[in-house]
Amino acid sequence: MSVPLAFLGVVLIWSTTPLAIQWSSAGWGYLFGISGRMILGALVCAVLLQVLKPGLPWHRAARQTYVAAGVAIYGAMLSVYWGAQYIPSGLIAVLYGLNPLITGVVAALLLGEKSFTAGKLLGMALGFGGLVTIFASDILHQDHAWQGVAAIMFSVTLHSVSGVWIKRIGGGLPGLTVTSGGLFVVAPLFFLTWLLADGHLPSDIPAQAGMAMLYLGVFGSALGFSLYFYLLKNLEANRVSLITLLTPVLALMLGQLLNGEVISSRVLLGSSLILSGLVFHLWGDRFVGRLLPVAR
Repeated sequence: MSVPLAFLGVVLIWSTTPLAIQWSSAGWGYLFGISGRMILGALVCAVLLQVLKPGLPWHRAARQTYVAAGVAIYGAMLSVYWGAQYIPSGLIAVLYGLNPLITGVVAALLLGEKSFTAGKLLGMALGFGGLVTIFASDILHQDHAWQGVAAIMFSVTLHSVSGVWIKRIGGGLPGLTVTSGGLFVVAPLFFLTWLLADGHLPSDIPAQAGMAMLYLGVFGSALGFSLYFYLLKNLEANRVSLITLLTPVLALMLGQLLNGEVISSRVLLGSSLILSGLVFHLWGDRFVGRLLPVAR
């Protein structure tokens, strides 16, 4: 697998995922949409495991890794699907751009990493300012919109905790193995959640929702996660984080072009602050070091 192609694949998949989430829930409810996606993703992973044969070990570290991945897939994705009912798809991608910032805080608390340098603190402040700006925007005057934003932020936090947890376990498993193990853990949980909370099969299958579910199951779940873990294994973390700079911009454009989403000026301002915060989180220490050489 070419690293540049894998990088481009993750950017494209993550940029289209928020819009596909909204489409896949239309007509039959978000629980059916997410359950169908995860079950389909697990089936695709089962086939890929047989074809590519990366193995699915079952030692203690492997089991812990699958559980850690499953926590993010179940809790974080369930929150995203619920929150996607109330806010535009582009805003979902922008809020997920806060993931590296929140991961830095979690890594500092759990792994003792140095996440509170001057540049990173400035990035966190800008990201927080962008989040406050979005909360204060006109979009949150809509019914339940603030709940949608809160659900996405909970999802981002849970995703960050899961990533640090996996790093702390240090199982060193291939990306496809981690993705497969996580999906095998959560696919039955999603089915039970749908069965207990809804349990009604749709009378008809909307074409758009069906295609979106198929896309998310194959690309969003099985391929997207596997490519992401592959990049983490072959690139520096800062380079992988560039994905979160590109996907919000593309997702905002796709939401406007394909879904008729109107983004207010305050949301655009908040999005710009969040992206600026991510830039400073990644490279702010270099800027500070040039301005204040003594700080080195």
